Amino acid sequence: MKTLEECDIIICENPKHSLKLLNKLGIKKKLIALHDYNEHKIIDQIKVLLKNKNCVLISDAGSPLISDPGYNLVQYCIANNIRITSLPGPSSIVSSLQLSGLPISEFAFFGFVPKSKKKIQDLIKNISQETKTCVLFVSNHKLIDFLDCLVNIMGDRSISICKELTKVNEFVFRGTPSSVKNKILEKKENIKGEFVAVVERQTSKNQDFDNIDLYKKELKKMATKFSLTDIVEIVHKFTNINKNKIYKWLLKLKD
Repeated sequence: MKTLEECDIIICENPKHSLKLLNKLGIKKKLIALHDYNEHKIIDQIKVLLKNKNCVLISDAGSPLISDPGYNLVQYCIANNIRITSLPGPSSIVSSLQLSGLPISEFAFFGFVPKSKKKIQDLIKNISQETKTCVLFVSNHKLIDFLDCLVNIMGDRSISICKELTKVNEFVFRGTPSSVKNKILEKKENIKGEFVAVVERQTSKNQDFDNIDLYKKELKKMATKFSLTDIVEIVHKFTNINKNKIYKWLLKLKD
């Protein structure tokens, strides 16, 4: 609050949105709108102000530059020796990791889930091999498509879906993609708001099993005693590998 009170200019995404906060705090400042579509133009217009005034960059929600505008502005300041600093603030990435119940010693952030289902599938295939816990922003319009793709590609890997973090309607759905989807669909209100997804990393057991040649002998023995479906269930239980992936491997062995 002190920074907002003492600065000369506030650079924000949407002045109408920022005014709600500033009016509540009783702060009156010149506002300059900066977003993805006008960032270069605005930087060119405020070059002199950046050098001679105390400017503050704020986001509508979350943190500047984290899937929000401001990257080009920071790059300009660095290139022109304009001092910049960062003030600690709310981060849905950190909050989602803390609440997920998943290992967070290492994590990877993938930004917003894309709009098309094909691109969502491609993204999930990529993160399915990630050895770090994965964090993604998901719009409410793409949440169910995202969960469906997780079910089809990752199966029973653990996830958490964090809704409206740090707000009055905050809630965290934890479990497998299919169980989380069912919980969310129980109420229409569950699908409203902003969401952060945290997806379990690929475990070392999964990586070891990627070399299927090491397991051919054992799997062929199992095939004489169990059905293909039973083998899939047994291997999945002890490795947590996606069932579809196990099934495809077993079909290759039969060939």
